[in-house]
Amino acid sequence: MYYYSTVDGVVMTHSALETDEYSMPCVRVHFERPNDNNGFDFADGRIPHFSFQKAFGFSEDELFKLREYMRNNSFLIWEFAQKGGAQNA
Repeated sequence: MYYYSTVDGVVMTHSALETDEYSMPCVRVHFERPNDNNGFDFADGRIPHFSFQKAFGFSEDELFKLREYMRNNSFLIWEFAQKGGAQNA
């Protein structure tokens, strides 16, 4: 996974360009933040699906905001994923 950003304590990383179960190109996106129980809250999604496959610790409102962040940044994330992360872009 490649680092993309940290906003309000939530770290976002993404995969390289992959194919999903339908052989369509996609990028896996992972959001993570530390919680008060010495663990992490997380949400795993995909671009261009803009949906979460797994999530723990984020409220529905927070997931909505993360989905919008993923959607608003999808062009750059997709471009970075094709090149192997932002450091290679």
